[in-house]
Amino acid sequence: MIWSRFIWFALASVLLWGMGAATAWRGKTRWAKVYTLIGLGVFFAYIVMMWVTLERPPLRTMGETRLWYSFFLPLAGLIVYSRWQYKWILTFSTVLALVFICVNLFKPEIHSKTLMPALQSPWFAPHVIVYMFAYALLGAATVMAAFLLFFKKGIPSRQELDITDNLVYVGWAFMTIGMLFGALWAKEAWGHYWSWDPKETWAAATWFAYLGYIHYRLRKPNETTVSLWMLLVSFILLQMCWWGINYLPSAQDTSVHTYS
Repeated sequence: MIWSRFIWFALASVLLWGMGAATAWRGKTRWAKVYTLIGLGVFFAYIVMMWVTLERPPLRTMGETRLWYSFFLPLAGLIVYSRWQYKWILTFSTVLALVFICVNLFKPEIHSKTLMPALQSPWFAPHVIVYMFAYALLGAATVMAAFLLFFKKGIPSRQELDITDNLVYVGWAFMTIGMLFGALWAKEAWGHYWSWDPKETWAAATWFAYLGYIHYRLRKPNETTVSLWMLLVSFILLQMCWWGINYLPSAQDTSVHTYS
């Protein structure tokens, strides 16, 4: 079973990401990028192997979506590092990716070839992949917000705020695209674009929360502490939308988005 090989790909990837983070702290920008890219290549190779083995996109279970999130976190960190040379972001993205990898290692889920009819839509894979990339970018923005609030005591520099805002802008844009893909998928699978299913309701709440942050930053750019707390609250809503919904009793009976 391909899942038994995950630990070796994960170890190699985390080692390479760690080397990238270490070289970033030493000021070796080129090698930091090279190590991180190779690590991403190794991890993505496993995802491709799993895709081929399962004969379907590895996106059905929570464990499979965590794979994509573990991949996109260092990618988001690399984007931030390449654009703004923020050294610690590679370390944080590696640590966060390691957390999700460990969750998958200690809580393996069944990965079968079975794919229910609703998930056989061509819109399913792009919907989830785009969403996972959005979640990774917004996760990086949350790390920035926590760093600015608790380590810099809410006194960020202009560059730090720009990084946080840009991560939210791009993440929110991808979230919007993911929602549109999801609407097209829902129309094909269930005959309607939107039905206020519990999952969809939390998705809308998350989307509006980040939109609220964007508008607040534009209207009150000097109120940084409030806006950073808004970002943390928005990320909590995102977690509810992603996996928290699976533990709500109402979703177990009514949601069409609980597959595993």
